[in-house]
Order: sequence, then C-alpha cells, then structure tokens
Amino acid sequence: MPSSKATFRDIGAVTIVDLSGLLMLGESSAVLRRVMSDLMTRQRSKIILNFRDVTGIDSAGVGEVIASFKAVKTREGRLKLLNPPQRISDMLALTRLSNVLQVYTDEAVAIRSFDS
Repeated sequence: MPSSKATFRDIGAVTIVDLSGLLMLGESSAVLRRVMSDLMTRQRSKIILNFRDVTGIDSAGVGEVIASFKAVKTREGRLKLLNPPQRISDMLALTRLSNVLQVYTDEAVAIRSFDS
C-alpha cells in the first residue's frame, strides 16, 4: 500500500503543503493532521494544500481537509486548495464549503490570491 506524505515549504508568508499518496482512514490521514499541527505551532496563517500527487482519498481524508480548514480559520488564517481531486471537489460542493474554500489549479495564482 503506498504511503502518504506531507511536506511543506514556505514562499514568503505563504506555506504550501505538498501532499502525496493516499489520504485515507488511519495513519495516512493523520499525516495531514500532524503537519497542520506543526504549522499552527509555527503560527503560519496562509496555507495552501497541494493535492497534485494525491493518488486516493476517502471520507476520513476529506474530514482531515475540513478539520484543517477549521483549525486555520479559528486562528484567523486562510487555507486554500490547489489541484484537489474530484472527490474533494464533490464533497466541498455537497457540504457547501465550496462557498468558503478557494480552489486553484495554478500555484502562482494561489499564492498571489493571499494579497487580495
């Protein structure tokens, strides 16, 4: 079973979390939780979750994305999505989170969006 991985990089005030592998119930969804906890500790408030290399996601993984959004929002930050898989897009529409979560397909545009 492919493992999941989450690494992050800072571009100025924006942090990009590069996700890869599976985001599913168990250890793989906990990877996102751990990296988001680290970012909250570092007081990063402009975060982009990049799903380009995610090969699969289940409802637990989607739940972690939503929990990440809430954690960042609670700290008055902003979280945006880059290249989300269709399952996440569908879940955002179903839960009406698509009205509050911004989704991008271009990293540079996503980074610049924090300036507006």
